[in-house]
Amino acid sequence: MGVLSAAVAGFHLVKSAGLVSNARSFPVLARGQSAPGRPRTSLLVPARDEAGRLPYTLPGLLAQPAEEILVLDDGSTDGTADIVAGCADPRLKLITGAPRPDGWIGKNWACHQLAQAATGDLLVYLDADVTLRPGALDAVWAQQRRQRADVFSVFPRQQTGTLGERLLVPLIDENLLGFLPHQLLDLPIRAAAVANGQLLSFRRAAYEHIGGHAAVAGEIVEDLELARLSRRKGLKLGLALGGELVSTRMYDGYRSAVRGLGKSMRAAHGGSDLVLAASFAWNLTAYTVPWLLWRRGGGWRVAAVLGLAERVLSNAKTGRGAYAEAALVPFTAPAALPVYLTALRRTAVWKGREYR
Repeated sequence: MGVLSAAVAGFHLVKSAGLVSNARSFPVLARGQSAPGRPRTSLLVPARDEAGRLPYTLPGLLAQPAEEILVLDDGSTDGTADIVAGCADPRLKLITGAPRPDGWIGKNWACHQLAQAATGDLLVYLDADVTLRPGALDAVWAQQRRQRADVFSVFPRQQTGTLGERLLVPLIDENLLGFLPHQLLDLPIRAAAVANGQLLSFRRAAYEHIGGHAAVAGEIVEDLELARLSRRKGLKLGLALGGELVSTRMYDGYRSAVRGLGKSMRAAHGGSDLVLAASFAWNLTAYTVPWLLWRRGGGWRVAAVLGLAERVLSNAKTGRGAYAEAALVPFTAPAALPVYLTALRRTAVWKGREYR
């Protein structure tokens, strides 16, 4: 037990060190960031049944100085196409998606079609649930140029509205900031390959060099695969947090968070059932067990307190605030069990489609 408590405390010390490092160095988009020389830019939005979100996110897209804004309707059964068609901005164009070929994930096929239709030399992909504030595109380009990135992505500020979302969604930021020191992106380390498909910006030459979304046609976690492929091809990756300029509410409750995170979890664990099981067991041991064994030694108490501190550091860096969420940390691993069980299935269902 002493060895285990020491291992758990050591894990938290390493993660806390990563968070402290990134608190100082991880770039954050901010108003006033700009740089000259932005190429002709295409904002590209794949949309499937997004009638409930587009009325809130389209105004932010239209507030950006992009030369064109393309929204692809990917077989929606709601009013997605009507909402886009009803906007008068001449830069905004609605594309009707073609039937999805065998072997393609729906989003990847939609993004492939958007690239074919785009005329820009900077291709900025955005999910339909991402909200941009004025100045966001200028800040994206400023950071992409500053980091000399061929492929650049942004982790939006995560908005949460329910207890279930607050239990699960903050793990995205906490894992990024705890385990990927931003400085690694400047080193020739292929494993330091992360991207976020919610906002993913390519120089067109880089996009074509890696083969675009056709190169990851069947990958359900396409952003991670695109990052890995970019690294293998010798391209420079860049990352930033969205700050006040880029935000999103990915899910609308616990069940949708379980489905959404579960569809990506298997790929993030190398497709291995054993790794998934070990990951769940370790997170339970690292975040829940220390509170149950508080009286059993200083190692457990150190681990328990650091687990709370990590959430506070992560929320402070992203600007989410909500520091009281730290009280949920001991319950996060049990709450994530359905996510792991979803990942253990051989199929994933998303946007009404089933994928193996």
